Amino acid sequence: MPFSTHRPLPDVIRRAQDELWEIACGYGLDCFETIFEMVDYEEMSMLASYGGFPTRYPHWRFGAEYDEMMKSYSYGLSKIYEMVINTDPCYAYLLDANELADQKLVIAHVYGHCDFFKNNAWFSKTNRRMLDQMANHASRINRYVDRVGYEAVEQFIDACLSLDDLIDPHSAFVAAKERPHAAMNEEPDAIPVRKFDAKGYMDEFINPRQVIEDERKRRTDERQQKEESRSFPEEPQRDVLLFLLEHAPLKDWQHDILSIIRDEAYYYAPQGQTKIMNEGWASYWHSTIMTRHGLTDADVVNYADHHSGTMATSPHRLNPYKLGIELFREIEERWNKGQFGPEWDNCDDVTEKERWNKDLGLGLKKIFEVRRVHNDVTFIDEFLTPEFCAKYRMFSFAYNEAMDHYEIASREFQKIKQQLLTSLTNHGRPVIRVLDGNSKNRGELFLKHDDVGIELRQDYAHATLENLCRIWSRPVHIETVIDDEPAIMSFNGSEHDVTPV
Repeated sequence: MPFSTHRPLPDVIRRAQDELWEIACGYGLDCFETIFEMVDYEEMSMLASYGGFPTRYPHWRFGAEYDEMMKSYSYGLSKIYEMVINTDPCYAYLLDANELADQKLVIAHVYGHCDFFKNNAWFSKTNRRMLDQMANHASRINRYVDRVGYEAVEQFIDACLSLDDLIDPHSAFVAAKERPHAAMNEEPDAIPVRKFDAKGYMDEFINPRQVIEDERKRRTDERQQKEESRSFPEEPQRDVLLFLLEHAPLKDWQHDILSIIRDEAYYYAPQGQTKIMNEGWASYWHSTIMTRHGLTDADVVNYADHHSGTMATSPHRLNPYKLGIELFREIEERWNKGQFGPEWDNCDDVTEKERWNKDLGLGLKKIFEVRRVHNDVTFIDEFLTPEFCAKYRMFSFAYNEAMDHYEIASREFQKIKQQLLTSLTNHGRPVIRVLDGNSKNRGELFLKHDDVGIELRQDYAHATLENLCRIWSRPVHIETVIDDEPAIMSFNGSEHDVTPV
């Protein structure tokens, strides 16, 4: 249910906010207007379960997440200090139980997030009015609940949510394909064939007529074959949800709900693509602002305790806050000292590299540039170095079947980097594409799992195929790799099947 959190900030918090805003602007942070609101932990948990928004459509998963967070807080296992959402203006929530030092830390951290939301290229296509849009989504789904019943709507939402990562997060940045120019066609109704640019007297040598005719015949045959088989799409389509919206036999209310799930999936996608950078950037600025400007003598111990807790590393999982902040600091130091470019790359003298300092002072400018153009994958690919991995004792890991646990597999830089990049590609989830919406000319849906290092879990695949079949209303198949062998997993509406390729 929706609820209001609008209430005035205490004067001491308002003064701290104004002071920290001036400091943040002085460093060059550029944020949307940021509105802070005080909430208790129950309200914070409700907001967190709703993804940061005060109003969402009705669904059981929000209640389950709320219950989990409240129990975790009650048992002292976790605590949410802040929350901020990517809108214009940005809305951020402060926990009323926090001490003043914590509130100042959170405000400085939030300004880092808001600057990232506004200026990072991967957020440039997001809907900045999502607060209103979420309320609109809730209203529409509530009308469908009244019309067709809660159980029917909830079950359909369950099916859609299991597919909400089957989108193409890069599609918003891809320009529409150009149609072949008419000059490329020798006849008005001919199949378009690309030709090399050539002056008239050289055209018959650069674009031999027989080669052009053979290519046209090949394309004509391909088009005829597709028309006869009625297969589609023309090319593999990664945005599976869009394909379902365009071709699945859905009722009007089902079509609208699926479009809502897809819109919200695209809104949250950049946050998954930039988790390390976003948290690293916010942590860099709360650390810089607090240690240089925001602390009194009485705040130091409290601040150090909570900051170190946030940055704590674990041998069992990656801490995006720690990796992000240390990489930004590493970039700043390298560009301040001039440790980049061909001269640096070609230097083989370890002692000289350790003393290398051209005192260029370009570090701050560089990290603002990095914040603007990169996502986590390009950030790691471009700036993770062997020296950084050695300094922070990074390693790759693997599962030991004999010992039945995970263990350190290697400390070699390339293996560390590759495993990290693989885990970040598509948020560490399998890449799935639609190959054919009319498989075997029987209206069956055929998908393909791209083997890019992320395996397809069979239990997840079975559940997903069942939900796809429910939406598509026909059997569904996916080509994947099982035990290093290509295979096709299928679901016909009643039973699963696996067929070797």
